[in-house]
Amino acid sequence: MSSAESAVETIQREMTIFARRARASAGRMHPELSLVSYTLLGHLEEQGGCRATDLAAHYALDKSTVSRQVAALERAGLIERRLDPEDHRVQVLHLTEAGEEILAQVTRSRRAAFHERLADWPQEDLVRFAAYLERYNAGRGDSGAE
Repeated sequence: MSSAESAVETIQREMTIFARRARASAGRMHPELSLVSYTLLGHLEEQGGCRATDLAAHYALDKSTVSRQVAALERAGLIERRLDPEDHRVQVLHLTEAGEEILAQVTRSRRAAFHERLADWPQEDLVRFAAYLERYNAGRGDSGAE
């Protein structure tokens, strides 16, 4: 195995560990909020609301998966549907006040956890790591392997 192949294997293994930790920590930070739910709430906040189909497209998720997540978030009172002012046939998802509060709480907890985990890293390593993550996430297409 070449050093490049070995590095890719290591990256795959470490990214899998990272994803598992992220899922586990999401439940500890707020028992009602899965990692997917947290991600969807964050996107809704960032976009100022959007349609469920937009969420599915953005995250390359099946519409039924998003539909189940949206229904759970609605039942929990974290999001609500509003008619699109430009097209009353379209419903746009928005955070409720409770959704905004929980998202802010979880975001603070996650930020603190990252600061604690990276506290001893030199600034240049942090900058390089951030740039690599951005580059990786901006990569071509979605292979479905993640």
